[in-house]
Amino acid sequence: MEPIEIGLIVSGGLLVLVLLGMRVAFAAGLAGLVGLIWIFWARKDYGADDFGWALTVAVKTAGQVPHSKISSQALSLIPTFILIGYLAYYAGLTKALFEAAKRWLAWVPGGLAVATVFATAGFAAVSGASVATSAVFARIAIPEMLEIGYDKRFAAGVVAAGGTLASLIPPSAILVIYAIIVEQDVGKLLLAGFIPGAFSALVYGLLIIGLALTIRGFGPAVKGFTWKQRLVSLPPVLPIFFVVITIILFVYNPFGGDAWGTPTEGGAIGAFVVFLMAAYRGMRWSQLKDALLETAKLSVMIFTIIWGVLIYVRFLGFADLPGAFADWITSLSMSPLLILVCILLAYAVLGMFMDAIGMLLLTLPVVYPAVMALNGGEFVSAADSTFGMSGPMCAIWFGILVVKMAEFCLITPPIGLNCFVVAGVREDLSVQDVFKGVTPFFIADAITIALLVAFPAIVLWLPMRV
Repeated sequence: MEPIEIGLIVSGGLLVLVLLGMRVAFAAGLAGLVGLIWIFWARKDYGADDFGWALTVAVKTAGQVPHSKISSQALSLIPTFILIGYLAYYAGLTKALFEAAKRWLAWVPGGLAVATVFATAGFAAVSGASVATSAVFARIAIPEMLEIGYDKRFAAGVVAAGGTLASLIPPSAILVIYAIIVEQDVGKLLLAGFIPGAFSALVYGLLIIGLALTIRGFGPAVKGFTWKQRLVSLPPVLPIFFVVITIILFVYNPFGGDAWGTPTEGGAIGAFVVFLMAAYRGMRWSQLKDALLETAKLSVMIFTIIWGVLIYVRFLGFADLPGAFADWITSLSMSPLLILVCILLAYAVLGMFMDAIGMLLLTLPVVYPAVMALNGGEFVSAADSTFGMSGPMCAIWFGILVVKMAEFCLITPPIGLNCFVVAGVREDLSVQDVFKGVTPFFIADAITIALLVAFPAIVLWLPMRV
């Protein structure tokens, strides 16, 4: 049996294991190990005496993956980014953000919902966790929206959709994972997420304003805040601006010259600043302990998924499945842009059944080389490319697109994780209520993705300045 045939069979088995409910990390690791054993044994024509040799070589090959990949400095970003989010919660930045957004934006039609979207976007700038963002704002924003007459389903939908912005706006753990898998520059990917993330929040806000203008009583404006009240609300949220500026300076120096350090150092300094803020506001030892433990748990979960998937990726390399898929994609008689759209639609369907991180880790080793081949290769120049951008820029553009698709999948049924989190926090809401509430945001996300595909400059303007 040819290696490609083995690759297809094992990959099919992996999908079956995932659909049966096995954790992605263990399903991918098991499939990768079995695939390696099979390929090495096939090289010896399945000799009975050679199975032990194939098993030994496969185990050694798989055993080299965790240390060789996880020891990458870039991955040390993930715990610092996660820690920033938990410490920001204990520092009271979530309430401060919502209060500031309310005082500055609540006067527009649908103002409280618009304020919630931009408050979640602000919290996303210090937290890479969509689930945590949704959980926090479900407690803060939904009661206030219900108090002034919002439909409870739409109020829940605003929080669930707003929480997805944490996947795109740096610091973003998913962007770091994408950079590791496809071996691209972490700093440029983080920079690339700023404008599309802010753009997504703006589209959400405009959608809410449009609904409020066309539906009577949909979302009354909240007025009466004085300029003094607005200005007083700004100092408590200054740590967020400091964290954002620190990360930018440690990735890209807008004043010219080299960056001030590495993204990891920027994340560590940001975590320290938020820690000082939390300590100043009375964070207790038990709260710090909880923040550290939750950071450790989430980091270990992410690293475990990466370990398992990278064993599977090593097997794919021996099976040459990524190369075969890339050759097949480029041989199609369809327009390259249409093929790209079909790939994004496939992500939308796949995201209905898998979590975002697992979905990206399992698909990127095969899909990424195909997209690069569509554009003309990893090292193609902009002039010779299909999509009008160089290989490295195409990698960044595609990364933002797939992460945006991962955001979209966080609110799509049947396993839109953010919707389950909001329903879990609010006893008066069912999961069905939340899914109904996020329906208008499907349209907003579709518009955003279409514009990012049609106008790559939205994504690439900042990275091209580096």
